[in-house]
Amino acid sequence: MTARERVKIILVKENMTITALAEKMTIYTGKNYSRQNLSGKLSKGLLKYSEFEAITKILGYKLEFVEVESAY
Repeated sequence: MTARERVKIILVKENMTITALAEKMTIYTGKNYSRQNLSGKLSKGLLKYSEFEAITKILGYKLEFVEVESAY
C-alpha cells in the first residue's frame, strides 16, 4: 500500500478532506501547503518522511518501525 492510499484511508476514517489536511499542515509546519501541492506530492510519491510524519501526527497516528527477520 502506498503512502497516498494510506493517507486517503485515514482521511476517510477521520472525516477530513485533503484541503483541511493541507491547512493543518501549513499551521503545523509553518510551510505553505495547498490541496493541489499536497495531493500532487502524494500522487507522485514525492512526500518527504518529515511530511508523512507530520500528517500522521495531525491525524492522530504515529509511525512505527518494527523489526522483522530479514530474508537477505
